[in-house]
Amino acid sequence: MQSSLSRPGVRGAPASAVTLLARIPTQLRKVFGLRRLRPGQQEAMSRALRGLNTLAVMPTGAGKSLCYQLPATLLRGVTVVVSPLISLMQDQCEKARGLGIAAVQLHSALSAQQTEEAEQALAARRARLVFTTPERLADAGFQALLLEHQRIALLVVDEAHCISQWGHDFRPAFGEIGALLPALGSPPVLALTATANEEVMADICAQLGIPAAGLLAGSSYRRNLRFGVEAVADEPAKLRRLLEIVAAAEGPAIVYVATVKAAEAVHAALLEAGVAAGLYHGKLAKAQRQQSQQAFMAGKTTLMVATNAFGLGIDKPDIRLVLHYQLPAGLDVYYQEAGRAGRDGEPARCLLLFLSGDRAVQQFFLNGRYPSPEDGQALMALLARAGPDESPWTLGALQQKLQRPAAKLRVLLNLLRREGWLRQDEAGRLVPDAAQRQLPDLQALLARYVDKREQDQLRLEQMVAYAQTGACRWRTLLEAFEEALPFEGGRCGACDNCRRMAAHEREAEAIVIDAGDAPAGAPRRPRFAEGDCVRVRRYGIGTVVEASSEAITVAFAEARRSFHPDFVKPARPRPPRPPDAIDKGAAP
Repeated sequence: MQSSLSRPGVRGAPASAVTLLARIPTQLRKVFGLRRLRPGQQEAMSRALRGLNTLAVMPTGAGKSLCYQLPATLLRGVTVVVSPLISLMQDQCEKARGLGIAAVQLHSALSAQQTEEAEQALAARRARLVFTTPERLADAGFQALLLEHQRIALLVVDEAHCISQWGHDFRPAFGEIGALLPALGSPPVLALTATANEEVMADICAQLGIPAAGLLAGSSYRRNLRFGVEAVADEPAKLRRLLEIVAAAEGPAIVYVATVKAAEAVHAALLEAGVAAGLYHGKLAKAQRQQSQQAFMAGKTTLMVATNAFGLGIDKPDIRLVLHYQLPAGLDVYYQEAGRAGRDGEPARCLLLFLSGDRAVQQFFLNGRYPSPEDGQALMALLARAGPDESPWTLGALQQKLQRPAAKLRVLLNLLRREGWLRQDEAGRLVPDAAQRQLPDLQALLARYVDKREQDQLRLEQMVAYAQTGACRWRTLLEAFEEALPFEGGRCGACDNCRRMAAHEREAEAIVIDAGDAPAGAPRRPRFAEGDCVRVRRYGIGTVVEASSEAITVAFAEARRSFHPDFVKPARPRPPRPPDAIDKGAAP
């Protein structure tokens, strides 16, 4: 883990900070009933207690919540935690209260009475922890309530990858947290996330004012997770395989799908097969979602079928299987969801059922996600005119006129409003406010989404490559996250490919010993060499670019792909046509 952390008592450390650092072990036992910290927690807590801006990248199950809960019990002032989901902050708030920590939450799902009670607790300085949304944090009245009675001792941004990964198309307010810091008294910032590559980490640090020394990036590797991929030929075969896997599964399991339609179809198929399962997606009523989640967390239901709406902050340690029925958008998303398995440290399985056609689902989402400069130009031109029947423009009317997806228009409207291109008049109408700006300025503003789309396209390609690779799954994941490998030889020894390679090598060694050609344990040479012509089922004929005992990289007409050697067969190249076979009428 990267850290410039100083030990308690070093020169320059404030005496109050040294005292707080010394109290960590006692507070750990007294409040949380724990005897020792997990890797990374000490560094994150120490920086928070010393008032230093920090980004801690810690794998799922590493105990990120404790990194702010314990400091909150020691710091003078209130610790404000910004969370992306209401269900997430509800769970965190209840657990904090269960530990005896005075905690409140403020968000749109509270009743008027609940909101009033939370605000009274803040005004009376009875709250040590405040959970809220980025939108509420931006509210001037909420800021005044916080600062009128006490200072913000620590601002925590939970699931901080939301700042960079989704940006304006998910929650525009997340991207505005950095700009709010001066109005909040410039409190120390602790950003927490389970998944972030170098680019995302740099973006988070830049937005929140976190120096390079404040980056604590631990390894994502978790020895107990067994990754695997099973390729299927078609949708019926995939559903049959799902039913077989679920029937044999032991312990709680989650089946992730990419769309609401798929979630309902898979759930219905499971029920028809006599398999009890819960269902969770964003279009269910709130009461249904809560009931389904509570049943799963309590163990009344051991199988959950869900979209990515389910999972952030789900603290169920004994999940033994996370199965992805459809291809996720990228390896970072996949790891975050798969990492909900085995949080108790016991072996758990992370399986992807790969149907090549599923890539089209994510490609469809990608194509409709980001506004282009042309979208911005068309929208501004339309808003300059009166709406239907001289009425104000609505999202539905804009969508019908422009023929753009509603999600893309929301992104565009939020961005243009925040950047000053649009304003709302007293009647609530959107009015162009760009008299001093030119079209090139608008195109430059929206060009960032061109780059973002290219980045997401690369993420999708990495996900597909992971599904098709013959190399170690953990190695593929960690290299994508730009992390060093914590195991020797580039093989984890536990994923499906590593187990397959080990079995193949044992068979090869047995053949060698039987033939008397070499002693046991002799290195096995690749079956293919660079330039060999080979055939791979479903991909056709290609040329070997790189070969080892672990994987064969083959160049086809469209692209390069890596395969386990078992899937690659020799192929004879097409013989050249003899000279006398050339058509007489052809040009020389």
